[in-house]
Amino acid sequence: MTQSSIQAEIEDLVEEFDLLDDWEQRYRYLIDMGKALPALSEAERTEDSRVKGCVSQVWLIVEPGENDCLDFRADSDAHIVRGLAALLLRLYSGRSREEILSVDAREVLARIGLSEHLSPQRSNGLNSMIGRIRTAAGA
Repeated sequence: MTQSSIQAEIEDLVEEFDLLDDWEQRYRYLIDMGKALPALSEAERTEDSRVKGCVSQVWLIVEPGENDCLDFRADSDAHIVRGLAALLLRLYSGRSREEILSVDAREVLARIGLSEHLSPQRSNGLNSMIGRIRTAAGA
């Protein structure tokens, strides 16, 4: 994938969320994104894959992809957090390390109008997921 493709994905997300009238609709859309996320198996829900710093249970699997890209899979026991994970996977999964490190998901969430509506606990969990993804990309 090219740098423009991650920027195109960001623009697509911004457009999709711009079509929604208020933050409640955006939350519902986020929850729907999470529902579409394939569940991780019980065997994948390990302490190693658990994201620390989240109030809810969140698991993140990092796998090497083609052309030195990283693939991510995630799951959570909380609907909104699962939706946030789905959004992060849409942004970052299948991207090169450089692409991953070039985009701050917090800026994207601010652009789509979600960041100001996240509770401090969800923001902490989101930051933990982003940190884990960025650490994997920098490794």
